[in-house]
Amino acid sequence: MKSLNLAFTGSLGKSHSLKLAYANDGLDSAVIKSAMEQLSEMKMFSSEGENIYATPVSAKYVETITTPIFTAAKVTA
Repeated sequence: MKSLNLAFTGSLGKSHSLKLAYANDGLDSAVIKSAMEQLSEMKMFSSEGENIYATPVSAKYVETITTPIFTAAKVTA
């Protein structure tokens, strides 16, 4: 599964991230950057007086591969 990981700097200089698990994996950098800027301008998310998504920093797709090792047999009563 791919997720879209967005990195921001908050208004107090701290690093923050937003992970979107079911994002379209065909988006180009211009679309993602524009969406991050819009999110930043809305100032909807704050924590302890800090706008946590104040400045867009980076975005990346992260692909997670699951490799099963074993599965326990179901116990029937």
